[in-house]
Amino acid sequence: MSTPLMRQYRKIKAQYPDAIVLFRMGDFYETFEEDAKITAKVLGIALTKRANGAAADVPLAGFPHHALDTYLPKLVKAGYKVAICEQLEDPKLAKGIVKRDVIEIVTPGVAVSDKLLDNRANNFVCALFFKGDKVGVAFADVSTGEFYTTEVKIDELSNLLDTITPSEILYSKSHKDIIEQVFGEIQVKPAFTKLEDWVFKYDYAFEILTGHFQTQSLKGFGIDDLEIGIISAGAVLHYLQDTQRTRLVHIKRISRFDVSDYMILDPATKRNLEIAVSYLGETTYGTLFSVIDRTQTPMGARLLKRWVLRPLKKLEPIQKRLEAVKELYENSKLRKELKEILAEIGDIERLISRIAIRAHLPGTTGRANPRDMISLKESLKKIPKIRSLLAEVKSETLQKIYKLLNPLENIIALIESAIVDDPPATVADGGVIRDGYNPELDELRYISRSSKEFIASLQQKERERTGIPSLKIDYNSVFGYYIEITKAHLDKVPPDYIRKQTLVNAERFITPELKEYEEKIFTAEEKMAALEAELFNQLREKISEYTESIQKNAQLIAMLDCFVSLSEVAVENNYTCPIVDDSDVIEIKEGRHPVVEKILPPGEKFVPNDVRLDNSENQILIITGPNMSGKSVFLRQVGLIVLLAQIGSFVPASYARIGIVDRIFTRVGASDNIAGGESTFLVEMHEMANILNNATPRSLILLDEVGRGTSTFDGISIAWAITEYLHENPRVRAKTIFATHYHELNELAELYPRIKNFKADVREVGDKVIFLHKIVPGYADHSYGIEVAKMAGLPKEVTDRAKEILANLEQKELTPQGKVKKKISKEALMQKFQISLFELNDDRLRQEILNLDIDNMTPLQALLKLQELRGKIRSGEL
Repeated sequence: MSTPLMRQYRKIKAQYPDAIVLFRMGDFYETFEEDAKITAKVLGIALTKRANGAAADVPLAGFPHHALDTYLPKLVKAGYKVAICEQLEDPKLAKGIVKRDVIEIVTPGVAVSDKLLDNRANNFVCALFFKGDKVGVAFADVSTGEFYTTEVKIDELSNLLDTITPSEILYSKSHKDIIEQVFGEIQVKPAFTKLEDWVFKYDYAFEILTGHFQTQSLKGFGIDDLEIGIISAGAVLHYLQDTQRTRLVHIKRISRFDVSDYMILDPATKRNLEIAVSYLGETTYGTLFSVIDRTQTPMGARLLKRWVLRPLKKLEPIQKRLEAVKELYENSKLRKELKEILAEIGDIERLISRIAIRAHLPGTTGRANPRDMISLKESLKKIPKIRSLLAEVKSETLQKIYKLLNPLENIIALIESAIVDDPPATVADGGVIRDGYNPELDELRYISRSSKEFIASLQQKERERTGIPSLKIDYNSVFGYYIEITKAHLDKVPPDYIRKQTLVNAERFITPELKEYEEKIFTAEEKMAALEAELFNQLREKISEYTESIQKNAQLIAMLDCFVSLSEVAVENNYTCPIVDDSDVIEIKEGRHPVVEKILPPGEKFVPNDVRLDNSENQILIITGPNMSGKSVFLRQVGLIVLLAQIGSFVPASYARIGIVDRIFTRVGASDNIAGGESTFLVEMHEMANILNNATPRSLILLDEVGRGTSTFDGISIAWAITEYLHENPRVRAKTIFATHYHELNELAELYPRIKNFKADVREVGDKVIFLHKIVPGYADHSYGIEVAKMAGLPKEVTDRAKEILANLEQKELTPQGKVKKKISKEALMQKFQISLFELNDDRLRQEILNLDIDNMTPLQALLKLQELRGKIRSGEL
């Protein structure tokens, strides 16, 4: 038979089987059974046992309640959902088992505590609902109040999620198989949470959304046509309300996430260009974001990260951003003053979220504290100064920020009048509310503060009354106030003294007057604590009424912070304002890699390079040259310059004209997926398939070696076919830079008009090779691989033998390379490589098609002929 306490625990645990239940017992949070084993392991604390009546002992692990902020983040960051079960009544007053219940559920995707969040990144919880070939995607950050929904095709989900990077994904139980199938290939590794199927019903979603926003429909949010998007959004809101156990008044709107507005960056491109995370691991060092992030506020940093991961595809917003950056770039005084004042602004976005989320019970984590109020007040006080600095700006976007920033003087005045300048960390510590704010509190404080004077006065009075000069009145937490008289004077004790305690050398007494005052003081202390908490909550409620205005201020300040950051970086790094237009031209003069130029050794200068790409003459650039000569850096810098231009940033070049690109694709380096059973070559081919299936003439493709994971002739054949496909297929025909060691591909420039050869220039001095890091027209004679091997320190006998083998191979003409290049006809090349897109054993079919008199055929005749040809192919005749 279990104890009553364990029965209570198991009843609560049964309601939250997928969560670790932190069960409050006095001054500790305890976990039991399997939860205890997990908790002990994750937190590194002792695993013990607890007696359970006649039943067997149960595993137990716990920690002090005041250490919640230390231990909770460790559990959540380990991927666990945590249910905080609090005592709902004073144990001293409880009859039987203390009432307990879960007051909050904290998950990887639902957190508002600073200790659980990265202040420079969003923390999204995302819901997915599948229907046919589409999926509804909704995501929200409860710490900022952002809430979005959209619908995409299932094959576009991976890229979208990689842009959002959710911490937790919600899905319907009935979609378990789809989730397993889809996420088998998706690289995002969030926590997954199953919800009941009824949560993903349209009627429920519509009801919960309109109920929350207090609207009749969802048309005002522009999402009424997104049926499965609405279903996903309803699931997100349901989950947030369920975990937070309160109405989320800071979530004021839901927005349509229009995928067509942004350039989607696939995981390979984000990784290869090292946009926000380093190729070496989960760090921002050496990334584009680390170079351009000079933001001063947390919400500015979060917004800039969203910008860099979601470049724009529409011309007008890009140009408006560039206009704002340019004005700040040219006005150093304004830029400096704005930077200084932004540095004094706190995380307004998350402050108002914590304030607006109701802190209805003790133990609730991450809610507003008195210092949050002061931080909000001090941040809002900077708005008038920002507005005065922006009063004369010219750019449309900066003018908009100036006009829309709301000083909210009434909120500042309210907090100023209510909260002391330097409050304690929590309301429970007392002394939070300013004197003069509330008459009742002032009176209670007077009673409390005058206690010393009263006790001193009473002590003097009793000494005079009793004639005992050593009589003293004191206090301890066990007995309260008492009168202490040494044994030498016990004969002088008045009859109204009531004995409380006997000591070795003294006796302690209480009098009716002292007892009455003690009760008055204790009552005052309790009343003060309760009244301060009530006044603080009233203040929080009043401020919550202005949540939307405060959130708007936060968004405007974040945007301004991004513009100041980008202009500061442009000045510091000598960037130039790009021309961004709707052309098909990418032209960069003296372009530089924004990251590499910052991490070069002291005294070493970055060598800039020019490039021109377009869809009419310079569609594909084939770049040959040895390793370490700058090919890879050149590829990446072109991609990063285009990306910077399309987020509205200046770029590292002396001149740049960027025709808007819809996608940047990259195929760089060698990587495998051993766990998934994929070789380096298979991973490479998956990436190339993604590129060829999704690229358009508006895309930019950056290829750094293709086909290197297989035999030489196979690799050359694949690389050749891919290049032809990019040139000849009108659906793709993307601007492409292809760095390769396959010098055979240089022959393509002789065959196709929009393919051009470039090389990484080198100089040979004796046995040494000097890399000039300059990309120039032409093609490399050879790869200098043996020279690079020597530089790496290979033994001389190995490199000497390699030279002999190379000479033999060249003499036997196993490759078409030599000092003198021999031009080959197109027909001979096609025969040699047997890879043309138009020559895959289909000569007879080709001839049949060429013989057709299309100009004189009716549509019906054409259809019949097509049916005839299909029949011949199926029968093997063609």
